[in-house]
Amino acid sequence: MSDENPERRFRTLFISDVHLGARGSQTTRLLDFLRVHDADTIYLVGDIIDGWALKSSWYWPQSHNDFVQKLLRKGRKGARILYIPGNHDEFLRSYYGTHFGGIDVVENAIHVGVDGRRYLVIHGDMFDLVVQNARWLAHVGDKAYDFAIRMNRLVNAFRRWFGVPYWSLSQWAKLKVKNAVNYIGAFEQTLAQEARRHGTDGVICGHIHTAAIRDDHGIRYMNCGDWVESCTALAEHEDGRFEIITWTDPVKHNLPVASVAARAA
Repeated sequence: MSDENPERRFRTLFISDVHLGARGSQTTRLLDFLRVHDADTIYLVGDIIDGWALKSSWYWPQSHNDFVQKLLRKGRKGARILYIPGNHDEFLRSYYGTHFGGIDVVENAIHVGVDGRRYLVIHGDMFDLVVQNARWLAHVGDKAYDFAIRMNRLVNAFRRWFGVPYWSLSQWAKLKVKNAVNYIGAFEQTLAQEARRHGTDGVICGHIHTAAIRDDHGIRYMNCGDWVESCTALAEHEDGRFEIITWTDPVKHNLPVASVAARAA
């Protein structure tokens, strides 16, 4: 499929937690997604580069270069691209206000929807008590997470062998383990409170690798997910609808295998 003629064009795309430099990064799927999808504005909502992984051991395959080049090419063609660093690419927080290759590095952003509703766009790690108060524990957890991702690749290798669709072990665990469910709920509530503090109608974030569109806390909470486990992006249609697009087997199908849509009220 040609880069020049994407099948689906949106007003805005939100992408987070690509983790370039980590072995679990599913950049091949993301590249395929970006061949099919385009937008006037693209938000990179943190942890695009995994500085933690790169400090541990250098890993940077051609697909990671290709992703960077694709973004720069979209910027040259007129897309507005904003990069909001997260905890794994926190080294970029020294460059707020910098514009390079068509990409603006900012601390956070206010996105205005078609209907005039305002959304705080932020990675979200600042509201994760583990990251802020026990960084050593966050790093230990990161190693355990890497192990889970390696196991997930092994499981899915067997699933492909038997013709069974992609499945995320860690996503399943997040939805089943009580402590994980409680953590996600607390994170969502805290981010909703931060959106209220900024006087916005909602929040768009990443960080916890769990895509969602919810209105549970009296304010719209949207998380664009990740490109390590779930392979999801948040898209805003020209008519103001927001949609989570899941892209887990694009090479075979060239179509999203699942999506969750929600109309902006």
